[in-house]
Amino acid sequence: MAQVRRNNLRPCIRLLLLPLLAVTAVSAGASPVTSGDLYALSKLKSSLLSRSARNSTSLADWDVATPPPPSSSPAASHHYCNFSGVTCDASGNRVVAINLTGVPLHGGVLPTEVSLLDALASLTVAACSLSGPIPASLASMPLLRHLNLSTNNISGFFPSGPEPYFPSAEVIDVYNNSLTGPLPPFGGGRLRHLHLGENYFSGGIPEEYGASKQLEHLGLNGNFLSGRVPPSLSRLKRLKEMYLGHDNVFDGGIPSEFGELEALISLDMAHCNLTGPITPELGRLTRLETLYLYSNNLVGEIPAELGNLKNLVNIDLSFNKLTGEIPASFAGLTRLKLLNLHGNELQGVIPEFVGELSQLEILQAWENNLTGELPANLGKNGRLLTLDVTDNRLTGAIPPGLCAGRRLQFLFLMRNKLSGPIPEDLGNCKTLAKVRLNSNFLNGSIPAGLLDLPMNSMLDLSDNLLSGELPKVIPSAGLGFLSGASNRLSGPVPPEIGHLKKLSLLNFSANALTAGVPGELSHCESLTVLDLSRNQLAGEIPTEITNLKVLTMLNLSRNSISGELPLEISKMIGLGVLDVSYNNLSGRVLQSQLQGVFAVSDATDFEGNPGLCVERVTAASCSRLQRSRRRDDKTWTMLLWLVPAVSAVVVAMAVYLGLKWWQAARRRPAAWKMTRFQNLDLEMDDVLGCLREENVVGRGGAGTVYRCATRSGAEVAVKRLRGPGRRDHGFRAEVATLGGVRHRNIVRLLGFASGAEGSLLLYEYMPAGSLGTVLHGERGALLGWGARLRVATEAARALCYLHHECKPRILHRDVKSSNILLDSAMEAHVADFGLAKFLRRGASGSGAVAAAECVSVVAGTYGYIAPEYAYTLRVDEKTDVYSFGVVLLELVTGRRPLGDFGDEIDLVHWARSAVPRPSDATAVLAVADPRLPPEPAGLIAGLFRVGISCVRESSQARPTMREVVHVLSSFVRPVADPSNSTSKVLGEVHFAGSG
Repeated sequence: MAQVRRNNLRPCIRLLLLPLLAVTAVSAGASPVTSGDLYALSKLKSSLLSRSARNSTSLADWDVATPPPPSSSPAASHHYCNFSGVTCDASGNRVVAINLTGVPLHGGVLPTEVSLLDALASLTVAACSLSGPIPASLASMPLLRHLNLSTNNISGFFPSGPEPYFPSAEVIDVYNNSLTGPLPPFGGGRLRHLHLGENYFSGGIPEEYGASKQLEHLGLNGNFLSGRVPPSLSRLKRLKEMYLGHDNVFDGGIPSEFGELEALISLDMAHCNLTGPITPELGRLTRLETLYLYSNNLVGEIPAELGNLKNLVNIDLSFNKLTGEIPASFAGLTRLKLLNLHGNELQGVIPEFVGELSQLEILQAWENNLTGELPANLGKNGRLLTLDVTDNRLTGAIPPGLCAGRRLQFLFLMRNKLSGPIPEDLGNCKTLAKVRLNSNFLNGSIPAGLLDLPMNSMLDLSDNLLSGELPKVIPSAGLGFLSGASNRLSGPVPPEIGHLKKLSLLNFSANALTAGVPGELSHCESLTVLDLSRNQLAGEIPTEITNLKVLTMLNLSRNSISGELPLEISKMIGLGVLDVSYNNLSGRVLQSQLQGVFAVSDATDFEGNPGLCVERVTAASCSRLQRSRRRDDKTWTMLLWLVPAVSAVVVAMAVYLGLKWWQAARRRPAAWKMTRFQNLDLEMDDVLGCLREENVVGRGGAGTVYRCATRSGAEVAVKRLRGPGRRDHGFRAEVATLGGVRHRNIVRLLGFASGAEGSLLLYEYMPAGSLGTVLHGERGALLGWGARLRVATEAARALCYLHHECKPRILHRDVKSSNILLDSAMEAHVADFGLAKFLRRGASGSGAVAAAECVSVVAGTYGYIAPEYAYTLRVDEKTDVYSFGVVLLELVTGRRPLGDFGDEIDLVHWARSAVPRPSDATAVLAVADPRLPPEPAGLIAGLFRVGISCVRESSQARPTMREVVHVLSSFVRPVADPSNSTSKVLGEVHFAGSG
């Protein structure tokens, strides 16, 4: 038997190893076969640990230095059979299985010598951070039945020969790696499980796959596959699971022959560019439990034949172009748990039988044209978890039994025409996590307990017809978002709201609330937005409000608030927007007190308060107060004529001297006033002393950036905005935006200063300069693929935070490589918010994109501006996504967005022309930055593909930043990367910047 196994080795390897095995056998007294296994294990260990740290404990018990016992030894098994992860046969001689799942191997490589284990039947090295290629010798191993190399960073082509090709293979799993090239040529044989998903394979699906008669699982999802889906796959009569979707770009639609896959249980063809109608032949798959066809371009009506799928548990047809009504035949889908139909053009009603589906847990039908009422029995099955019918034309009342099973978590009914009261039972639904009922015609009072739900983080009841007083709040509530704006609510603001420690937004504007602003709101330590405008609030602004350290927007306008404006508001370091207009406020804010938010507010924020004067801001009210004082002065002047003449002369001289002093003071420039958001060992004189040419580190359209050292030796960046005058050159936008956001990858605003000569902004200093400087400089080659992936991911996280987590959402509007700054660790920080804009409309909690808003002029940088922005002056989050896509293309190609592109006008058009099919990895490598090696090819192709998807002509076709972050975070950063030499990059840029 041993001789037979050795004869199975390839001839060249056998000739080289025979002398070695012979010598080893003689010297150690062991058989050549067992010595061969030990030799193969020693090579395997050496290669797997080749890039691990010296003190790594991985495979520590693999004692490959000890020779096996003599063949005459009575030992039951050889010592290597006790190695962790190693299994030997019953005789204890031959290695038949290796399982190293989860062992940290940090870039180790599978060696060719693993094929010397010619008795090996199972090899599993999954989730180990492997890199390098798959050895071609694996394809010839005669007994290998099970190969699992999933979740690593293996790259290169999958072995394609020679014959016999994986002769005994039953399971091949290389899911989630970086493999490229065409799909391997499997066909026939014993193969039961083939998973090649989440790689970068390209080209078509081989027709030969239809010959693998034993196949039960086929996973090709998450690649760059193209062409038509071959109907020959319908010959796989034993196939139970088929995954073909997610980033593949197929031509045509679903083959009607797929109706012959009689054993199929799960079919996933989501997000793979399918066109045409849903083939009714799918209704013949009577064993099917899961059908995913979402995010395609499918048209027509939903086939009634799908109602024959009596075992169906999950069906997702969302984000297509389906029309017609929900089929009546779906009443027979009694096992259905998930029904996703959102993002289509469906019409008609949601049938009553949907409320009778006993297993239904998730119903999502938002963004359609559905009418009529919600099914009366919806939720009474006791299993409902999610209901989302946003953006339809539904009428009638909210069904009373939605939370009958006390399991409901997400309830989104906004932007319909629902009427009637909010069911009282929802106030007892302790499992609710998010509730959005806004923009309907709901009336009545807010149910008791609705503000007390312990798991609920969002409650949006705005834009309805609700009335009555607000219910009380218990301290245990975990609300983070509470809005009842634009209703008919009355009574006081419950002071118990101050117990909501997690509350970040409170908006009860446009109601009829009375009493005053509760001082207890100061206990909401996480509050960033407080809007109680357009009510009937009276009393004074409680000074306790100024204790809200992270408040970014305070709107108390159009009430009856009186008293003086608390000057402590100027010390609220995060406050960027203040509106107290149209109240009965009084008092005077001196020019010397124009700090913090006072310094960035304008007259509209204070107008409508006749007794309030904010110097240099509210000229009209200050003039009225001045005229009032002059009338009083005139009365006293008449009395002064009665005093002795000597007194008159003294008074006249005093007035004369005072007038001269006042005129001289007006001619002197006003002093600088500095507001600090952080503790800085820095005075105004220190800042002004840094504004010298030798300290310049950057220049832009809005101003010049200087490097400035504090008295303690730390460094800050000072941005001097261009010139005095009425234009603030982004000063207000930067303070309002950066003063209220907190994110690791957004540059911190440390403070600001203003004076007659202009405005200054103080930021944390980024010693490595901008991404554009590094990338397009002489040392751009030191920014390796791993570092580029990290920078892209970090910048994407910052934009995702602005778009999806800030309330209101924030558009940057000037995303470019020069506005992504790098710190000493080469970590990315998005900067320059001078063009930033708040989006005050849209569905900020649902993950949807907010409605576009119009601007008066195009702002941004040519080469980065989205086409619809330039043509229509309409902006939303997708304009930032486009700009970020240009940055990704810069990172991949190393080219600037504008330059010498021949017949093409910019980088985007050139990239589309040079790589017509983004799935063509070879074409992508041809345009990749020539300063870097073309490895790992999968990562390079992936970055390019994400960039191209971000710069699609249609803004609706672009991904959201949340989706971009998800994809970039799934990429595996290469272990060995030139970016490890960040000190060289830093030193070069730092030297250039200090010039």
